[in-house]
Amino acid sequence: MIINQHRKFTPLNIALVSVIGTFLCLGIFLHLPENLTPILFEPAINNLTGIQIGGNLTPSMNVFIALILTILQAFFLNKLINHYNFLGKPNFLTALMYMTLVSLFLPFLVLSPTLICNFITIWMLTKLFNIYKQADVKGLMFDLGMIVGIGSLIYFPFIVLFFLLWISLIVFRPFIWREWVTPLLGLAIVYALLAVIYYWINRFDDFLAIFSPFTNEFSATLQVDIYDYLVMIPIVIALIFFLFILKDQYFKSIVHIRKSFQLLFFMLILIGASFYLNDHITINHFLLCAPPLSIYLAYYFNYAKTKWVYETLYLLIIVTIMYFQLA
Repeated sequence: MIINQHRKFTPLNIALVSVIGTFLCLGIFLHLPENLTPILFEPAINNLTGIQIGGNLTPSMNVFIALILTILQAFFLNKLINHYNFLGKPNFLTALMYMTLVSLFLPFLVLSPTLICNFITIWMLTKLFNIYKQADVKGLMFDLGMIVGIGSLIYFPFIVLFFLLWISLIVFRPFIWREWVTPLLGLAIVYALLAVIYYWINRFDDFLAIFSPFTNEFSATLQVDIYDYLVMIPIVIALIFFLFILKDQYFKSIVHIRKSFQLLFFMLILIGASFYLNDHITINHFLLCAPPLSIYLAYYFNYAKTKWVYETLYLLIIVTIMYFQLA
């Protein structure tokens, strides 16, 4: 069955993840919108260059490129989890779960700033998980501050993940004030350089407008179709099962893994809280949740004992996704 196969670390699963991921994207290929003009970067970059990157892509090419990018992200994330031995042994469950989650909603399957930012999210996680083993992390935290800054130029709500850097220091490190200052310096340098460029071309008011989302009210709402709730039901069930598995396995895991799970939880909280930073919030924002949730789901499906339960649950997830995509 699908889950048992992906519990193995075999090259065959590279092809299987790609095939399953493509199959789960079938709905968007069959319901291509007539006009699909992606906005890949926030105004901080678009206004500066005057070029709308990706505007000449056809809808089919847009979706095809998005599929290739998500497959690459799935394998990058899978490599990260295997490197830190999150699941006890190397396998391809994380890649499978990532391709599953990014197929939940049709808006996830097109080019968007959040899709681009997931490369940065995975890059951040690679560095954050490495904090625990480093004697001196000031340089690493400086790099992470710059990474958050770059990500926020692509999708401004990403800037909220800056607080994840400080949370990671609380989770992984004793208090050293220099380590708390260096990520702030990294973030400041990105925006200082951007401010210089805008000032140089006499458009400093446009630079200040970048921060206007901070004036948004918390009443920003997200319009969600009832079918979006229904497609989430099997995922929620799997996450509930994950909590039971985590309860049994938590203290059997090494300290690094336990602390990493705590960090992923705070990451989800910050992503959920950051939606108000966008005036035109859409379901695409929650694509940023795919990496941490993929790790959680992979953990459940790796340690679940009753075969018919976990195999049936994953089949139910696939059937639900395909039904609501094609309905």
